[in-house]
Amino acid sequence: MKIALLTRNPKLYSHQRLIETAAKRGHQMVPIDYLKCYMNITSKKPELRYLGEKLEGFDAVIPRIGASHTFYGMAVLRQFEMMGVYPVNESVAIGRSRDKLRSLQLLARDGVGLPVTAFAHDSKRTDDLLDIVGGAPVVIKLLEGTQGIGVVLSETHKSAKSVVEAFHGANVAILVQEFIKEAEGSDIRAFVVGRSLVAAMERKGAKGDFRSNLHRGGTASMIELTPLEKATALKAARSMGLNVAGVDMLRSSHGPTVIEVNSSPGLEGIEKATGVDVAQNIIRFVERHAKPGRTRTRGKG
Repeated sequence: MKIALLTRNPKLYSHQRLIETAAKRGHQMVPIDYLKCYMNITSKKPELRYLGEKLEGFDAVIPRIGASHTFYGMAVLRQFEMMGVYPVNESVAIGRSRDKLRSLQLLARDGVGLPVTAFAHDSKRTDDLLDIVGGAPVVIKLLEGTQGIGVVLSETHKSAKSVVEAFHGANVAILVQEFIKEAEGSDIRAFVVGRSLVAAMERKGAKGDFRSNLHRGGTASMIELTPLEKATALKAARSMGLNVAGVDMLRSSHGPTVIEVNSSPGLEGIEKATGVDVAQNIIRFVERHAKPGRTRTRGKG
C-alpha cells in the first residue's frame, strides 16, 4: 500500500516508528508537510498538490496534525477524503476532539464519565460557575490549550474568581472543572486502535505539579485497567468517531472520568512504558480497513 503521513516533522519518534513499521510490512509511507499542500477544488475532480507534484495513488492517509494548524490540516485531510483515500482518523472526528467544549458535550450526551464542568460567557456569573463544580479548588482550562499549557489550579474561591474574571476580561474562552483530588497528580492514558484497547499507562506529574503531562516532566509506567476503565476509554473514542485515540482519564471517587480524547496521541511514552508495539497495531488496522472510497462521516454532532 501507499500511505500518506500528514506531519510537519517526520523525524519525531512517533512518525519514525510508523514509517519504519510500514516499510517492514511492505508498504510505502510518504511523509507530507500538510502546510505545503495546496488544493484544486473542482467538481468531480478534486486534486491535491505538494511541492509542485500531484498527490495521487494513495490507499490511506494517517493524519498527525498539530493543534496549532488544525484548520488547514483538516482541510488537506478533507481533500484526501474527497479523493476517496481512506483516513485512519476522519477530519470530522478530529474536529470534534480538538474542540474541547464540543467534545465534552458529545461525551456527556453519550454517558461517558466526566469531571463536573462549567462554561459561561458572562463574567457576572463567576460565582454561579464555581458553584456548579462544587467550589474551590477548581481546574481552569483554556479551550485552546495543549500538553498542559493553559491549565490552572485555583485552590481558593477568591483566586479562582480572579482567574476566571481575568480570562473573561481578556476575552479568552475557558472551562472550569472540579478538581479530582483523589487522582493525586496522576492520570491514565489509554491507547485505542479500532475497537481495541492496545496499551495503557499511568502518568504521574513532576513534584509539585498537579498536571501529569510527560512533556512537563511527568513519568509513566504500565498499568492494568479495570473493566469499567477499558469500557470508558473505548466508549470515549467511539463517541468522537476516532479509530486511533489517546484517551486521558482520572481515577475519581465516582469512577473513571475522561479529561481529553487526543486524535494524534504520541507513541514514545506509551511504547516505552508498556513495551507494546503500538505502531504495528496502527499499521495493521490500516491494512484491514484501507480500501478506495472508504470515507464516511460517523455519528452526529
